Amino acid sequence: MMYPNHILRASLAALVSVLLFSVPVQGQQQKKKRKPFQWVNELKQEIPGVKHATFRSPSMNVDVGYCIYLPPQYRNAENKTKRFPVVYYLHGGRPGSEIKSVKLAQYIDKQISAGKVDPMIYVFVNGGPVSHYNLPDRKHAMGADVFVKELIPHIDATYRTIADRKGRAIEGFSQGGRGTTRIMFKHPELFCSAAPGGAGQATEKRISENNGRESENLVFVPGDNTYDLARKYAKDPQPPLRILIHVGTKGFNYENNLDYMEFLKSLKIPFETLIVPDVPHSAQQIYQKEGLKLMQFHADNFRQAAQQKS
Repeated sequence: MMYPNHILRASLAALVSVLLFSVPVQGQQQKKKRKPFQWVNELKQEIPGVKHATFRSPSMNVDVGYCIYLPPQYRNAENKTKRFPVVYYLHGGRPGSEIKSVKLAQYIDKQISAGKVDPMIYVFVNGGPVSHYNLPDRKHAMGADVFVKELIPHIDATYRTIADRKGRAIEGFSQGGRGTTRIMFKHPELFCSAAPGGAGQATEKRISENNGRESENLVFVPGDNTYDLARKYAKDPQPPLRILIHVGTKGFNYENNLDYMEFLKSLKIPFETLIVPDVPHSAQQIYQKEGLKLMQFHADNFRQAAQQKS
């Protein structure tokens, strides 16, 4: 069957159009390659009170980066002998880096500068290649140990900190919320205040139920998860932790955080909650709405701990 020339031309044009728009322009549809993990990452923006620094890891013999926020009171020459409490902030992402969450320092500085909360140092931690986990079978992948056994002593030796549990808090979001939960239950002797946020507790439960296995390619030390560590802590909750679990109601981890709260209740582990309505899985948005409450939680715990007898 023969078609008129104008119909053939229209059909050909349509075919060419489909081909042109269905073939991706080079690089347009390609996924961005994940940047290889690094223990040191450049801070590319200026934030009041924040600087990037490194220390030499004794276990790895490599430099490890961190960002540190020093409040205006710390930088005041009149306070050159005053010591300050520290909040260690664990970033999300896997892997992430020490610059992943540092934008929160803008909000932190605003509240401290306005006198709405007591001055505190914030340290933004590099969590390692599988954020805030230990992976003994991989080289240079003991993220939790580098933080607990190396970074904390370095910070206490380098800055005017209250180098004691009374002046130390831990906080994190998402992957950092998972890390915060594991580390606070594993090392309650190190922190008087803990605020895990938006943690993927469903994944931690799966790890607990599968003998450390998160996936075929990722297996952790059995027992190193938020469920088994909570059970262990509940048997001897000393020293007692003050815990604030925070999450947005629009976050994809909201429901499994509610489940984890019920699990902690079943263990009779006390905790407080900060549930932020209509906020997605975003530490930035939680801080914009309710960050002051998180900061005041730590500040209250520091004051209470300071009043307790050693």
